[in-house]
Amino acid sequence: MPPRRPPPPAPAPRRPRPRRARCRPWLPCLLLSLALQAAAGPAGPRDAELPSGLLEQAARAALHFFNFRGGSPGALRALAAVQEGRARIHPKTGCRVDLVFTTEHYNPEDSQERLGKCSAQVFFRNQKPRPTINVTCTWLIEKNKRQQEDYLLYKRMKQLKRPLDAVSIPDSHGHIDPSLRPIWDLAFLGSSYVMWEKTSQFLHYYMAQLSSVKQWKTNDDAIDFDYTVLLHEFSTQEIIPCRIHLVWYPGKPLKVKYHCQELQTPEEASGTEGSAVAPRVY
Repeated sequence: MPPRRPPPPAPAPRRPRPRRARCRPWLPCLLLSLALQAAAGPAGPRDAELPSGLLEQAARAALHFFNFRGGSPGALRALAAVQEGRARIHPKTGCRVDLVFTTEHYNPEDSQERLGKCSAQVFFRNQKPRPTINVTCTWLIEKNKRQQEDYLLYKRMKQLKRPLDAVSIPDSHGHIDPSLRPIWDLAFLGSSYVMWEKTSQFLHYYMAQLSSVKQWKTNDDAIDFDYTVLLHEFSTQEIIPCRIHLVWYPGKPLKVKYHCQELQTPEEASGTEGSAVAPRVY
């Protein structure tokens, strides 16, 4: 009787195949956050390699805060170029950005020349909105000229025979009537506070349209009106409507209250609210 053959060896256990990571809209933000935490290291905060777009993000946030604090529609600024900057990362608290940038007139019809330099320190708290900002800019628009332009706008609005009631600025062709440009600038002034409060390390906003304006007749000296703006959020491409109440008088602190609807679907809508009085700027 022939000997029995030994049983074949058991097959080696298969290693599980790694699953492919699914792409999510928030994945780039998460990867960036992990990279920033890794840059800090276990020893604590230190200078990190700058992620793409971080300096521009910090400059925009600083300008929103600067425009709101200034409280002057005649002195609104837009970002021209970032000249230099660095970031310091702490994984438990957030990211501090120190930078220098140049600005230009917000209204391109005023002038194409740049308005000097700004230096700012912007602190983003780990994916949370409303960065802490310390910003200083050179005033190349003379104070007397700014005050004169603001007072002419104020006088024009106070002399209206009936309170202003307008919709859709700019129009469907992207055009802003020159007579409505001061209203747009005032709305942008108040919206600067909202955009600063909502800005985070990964989200930034642009005022796309002024969809309604209603001026209130008041017995005091201030300009008082409600308006609705559509804010464009670049990372998610969402359009967010915000109702804003603005009280303005030349040379006095700006007062802003707002409510933003975060989602377009009414039954799923959630909102954020806020209010502020801008500090005096001398």
